[in-house]
Amino acid sequence: MKILVINGPNINMLGIREPGIYGSGSYKDLCDRVEGYARENGIEISIFQSNHEGALVDKIQEAYGVYDGIVINPGAYTHTSIAILDALKAVRIPTVEVHISKVEERESFRQVSYVRAACVATVTGRGIEGYVDAIKLLTGGKEV
Repeated sequence: MKILVINGPNINMLGIREPGIYGSGSYKDLCDRVEGYARENGIEISIFQSNHEGALVDKIQEAYGVYDGIVINPGAYTHTSIAILDALKAVRIPTVEVHISKVEERESFRQVSYVRAACVATVTGRGIEGYVDAIKLLTGGKEV
């Protein structure tokens, strides 16, 4: 199974950006955890991060016919990007939305997720481990 992990704006700043909300783990820690889980379970994984909406849309479109599943943390684009939603709907690849923090307990503007309409599940508030949970959901592993 081939999984694409997509990270949006500021995810590359993990460990620096508001550690009280996002934890002290770095972006490298996130990548190492995801890659380690994938390697242990025979899953082919690619990880991509961009602060640019168009680059995220391009990566989703490039996934068509290549990947079996997508794990996406769109960052702030979760709440604003119809373009990312449309790209996910276009490729019709099973997708799990993941958020490091419990967005449902945060500011009111974070309560709307455009991308959720194109996702089979959402994982929130599990920190970096939420990415592994999302992969498990896509691969039929232990459900969260």
